[in-house]
Amino acid sequence: MAYSPNTKDPMRLYTSPRAPNPRRVTLFMAAKGITGVELVDVDLNAGAHRSSEFLALNPMARVPVLVLDDGRALSETRAICTYLEGLYPEPNLMGVDATERAFIEMADRRIELHLMLQTAQCVRHSHPGLAVLEQPQFPQFGAAQGDKMRETARWLDGELARQPWVAGERFTIADITAFCTLEFARGLMRFRPGAEGMGHLQAWRDRIAAQYG
Repeated sequence: MAYSPNTKDPMRLYTSPRAPNPRRVTLFMAAKGITGVELVDVDLNAGAHRSSEFLALNPMARVPVLVLDDGRALSETRAICTYLEGLYPEPNLMGVDATERAFIEMADRRIELHLMLQTAQCVRHSHPGLAVLEQPQFPQFGAAQGDKMRETARWLDGELARQPWVAGERFTIADITAFCTLEFARGLMRFRPGAEGMGHLQAWRDRIAAQYG
């Protein structure tokens, strides 16, 4: 599914492949079969997100950023996904009516504000490779956030014991947010749910990984 045959320029997504938020957008696009969006890699370790060119797109110096075909820049992961959902309503990932949209957003925000934030804080304050992005680092705070992340993961394991997907009975944006978070934790925290007694969470992760890698 190409973006549009009538636009002069394709949309451009400024991304960083190893960061969880840009991966949320690229996985969202993959789940919808969206193609034709140019991917522009932003080297975070080299400080490219602080360059004047990038700050002109997003003064918050964060990826991802989606540059529309009219040249406007849209940042914040959820906003980008909402825009893409509007352009490509099927397969639906954010809810078909007011009730479902509200419950999917609740699940997604719980993951984003707890599991994802705790993972990010743990990694940014405890991993030496992230020191270039987080100064000063507070290792004790990072370790505490790692413990809180595991508490949230155990809660999610319980949710997945009674329902197949994070927001209920079908795959949604909430699963994308949770999966990208756990893959980030898998790489930098060496977090394996199954090895820590969270079998439902591990099985859910493996199902998504088998389809999207």
